[in-house]
Amino acid sequence: MRFLGRWYSAGLASNSSWFREKKGVLYMCKTVVAPSTEGGLNLTSTFLRKNQCETKIMVLQPVGVPGHYTYSSPHWGSVHSLSVVETNYDEYALLLSRGTKGSGQDFCMATLYSRTQTLKDKLKEKFTTFCKAQGLTEEDIVFLPQPDKCIQE
Repeated sequence: MRFLGRWYSAGLASNSSWFREKKGVLYMCKTVVAPSTEGGLNLTSTFLRKNQCETKIMVLQPVGVPGHYTYSSPHWGSVHSLSVVETNYDEYALLLSRGTKGSGQDFCMATLYSRTQTLKDKLKEKFTTFCKAQGLTEEDIVFLPQPDKCIQE
């Protein structure tokens, strides 16, 4: 499966209030996509938080058409949908997740995965256009800076 392997989360966009508050302190993270035992995907993300490297694992369960998954958020106690909307496997992937957080707040989050830590301008434009098509605004979008640790080889 060509989607497997290492990706960097280079761009994020969301209409959630949590994201708007936090987007100034977020950094690029490294995510390794591997097959899970149940036929889904394990996404293992390593990121910098409060000057420490942290790792989080998300287990995606396939639903219906290829590229569509669900995952449970232990943090919010809810199930979210995630789909790989577009990818060329070698360079980028556009992901979209939707769900409801704790207090019944619906949210949408778009993620730009890149195979490299540096983004070409055309990818930034593609992501911005994609986000706006989902109803997100310019101020909902952030291109993540590289941290000085946690995502290096």
